Amino acid sequence: MDLQRRGLPAPLLVVRDGHAGLKKALEAWSSVRVQRCTTHKGRNLVDACPVHARAEMKRNYHRIICANDGLAARAAYDAFLKKWTTLCPAVARSIEEGGLDLLTFYDLPKTLWKALRTTNLLENLNREFRRRTKTQASFSTEAAAVTLLFGLVAFGQIVLRRIDGHAQLAASLAKERSQVA
Repeated sequence: MDLQRRGLPAPLLVVRDGHAGLKKALEAWSSVRVQRCTTHKGRNLVDACPVHARAEMKRNYHRIICANDGLAARAAYDAFLKKWTTLCPAVARSIEEGGLDLLTFYDLPKTLWKALRTTNLLENLNREFRRRTKTQASFSTEAAAVTLLFGLVAFGQIVLRRIDGHAQLAASLAKERSQVA
């Protein structure tokens, strides 16, 4: 609610990990598409899975996140849930917690799938920025921090991976919104 009050418009898509704070913030924007980070969920599944079954569980999970299309992914998701509910209920509960938000990226252009199914791109930026600034106790203003971040990116100290198909994202999400309305 505070984000809306400060004038931040609803985003078209949010790619998130399981952080409860962001989940709470998203309650203010019911129309936002949400993609759960498949990398974080994969790690959660590994943590919930007995060591002897991890290789098989990872293969089953990859069938979901590396499917050829959304229908195949949904079938793989359903098969995963059915199988792991019996083999390891903790794994099944973990993937259910992520739910179908793990599959949102399949609704978007295929060129975007790799970039949109994970928060790794943003996390790499955050990690590198923290590494460069950890010796500073604080910044005098928010603008000073933004200026430093811009400088690090602009002068190649932090290199951002190009997102294939980025120009298609806004148009695809806007088209989807107009069809719903």
